Amino acid sequence: KAAIEIVARRLDDAIADDKKYGNGPDQIARWARSRDGREVLSCAGIDPNERVVKGLMEFVSKGVRTSVALSREESERRHAAEEAEAA
Repeated sequence: KAAIEIVARRLDDAIADDKKYGNGPDQIARWARSRDGREVLSCAGIDPNERVVKGLMEFVSKGVRTSVALSREESERRHAAEEAEAA
């Protein structure tokens, strides 16, 4: 659980840096490719391959903080379940 929280914090930090300096995707990629980054991703159950790095970069470039993205995802999932029940 701690590793997942570290990944979320790193993403949020990169998003903040992207808004300030415009280098967020590069920053998260550098971290994800580093020894520490690969170790944290692995501990979080995420395979630290290039496809994942590109996904992290895309996430950062969208500029949506992790807490907001997760709450949106949960809201959409709940809405889809309600629609499926009604059908």
